[in-house]
Amino acid sequence: MLYKIVLHRCIYVMASLFFFHVFTACAQTTSVSKYGVPVISKTNEYQSSVRNDSAKKMVELKKIIPGIVYDLRYATINNFTHTQMYTPATRHTFLRLPAGRALAAVQQELNSRGYGLKIFDAYRPYSVTVHFWELIKDERYVANPVRGSGHNRGLAIDLTIIDLKTHRELDMGTGFDNFSDTAHHDFTGLPPAVQEHRKLLKETMEKHGFTKLETEWWHYFWPNDRAYEVLDLPFAAIL
Repeated sequence: MLYKIVLHRCIYVMASLFFFHVFTACAQTTSVSKYGVPVISKTNEYQSSVRNDSAKKMVELKKIIPGIVYDLRYATINNFTHTQMYTPATRHTFLRLPAGRALAAVQQELNSRGYGLKIFDAYRPYSVTVHFWELIKDERYVANPVRGSGHNRGLAIDLTIIDLKTHRELDMGTGFDNFSDTAHHDFTGLPPAVQEHRKLLKETMEKHGFTKLETEWWHYFWPNDRAYEVLDLPFAAIL
């Protein structure tokens, strides 16, 4: 009888410790932003998330995609805000592992046709999205921080196609971050060559699992099928 009592108490203590550990880990996983969004802002919290699900690993795109070109506009003033949102030393960008692998397949297919990818932006810290919102406050142009964005989750990418021989961008009818109807996918008042360029990008991206944003020919996103968290980590913290 005494043996059973001791055994039951041991089981109870072990179970209590287990659930306390799980609860504590969950409680420490995220902080909540002033907009009410749970945000991972510490490296150890991100690493814990990756240990629980390896698909949540953020991968540096140049490390897995040979020949990909960066033009990280928010590390410069050459963007719609005319403000430098990332440090000028920013030389890296990231996507979650499944999205990064899919983008590598896009690059490989385009390479076989003499083309390649140029990246304007991919992962974007949540604090930058907040900065965008508080600067613009227009959901036609920037994500509302009450939801966080695909960029904050490492799922969205802004990109275009370049010719591998000339290294020039294909003519897409507008530049990056052009917030007019001309940038919409359903805009048809474009020269045939421009329409073909957009079609090439769209069909190749969709073939490999990405979805287009209707109002921006350069913006594609990976499905949030694993509850990918909103991140607010500096780029250097992910390397």
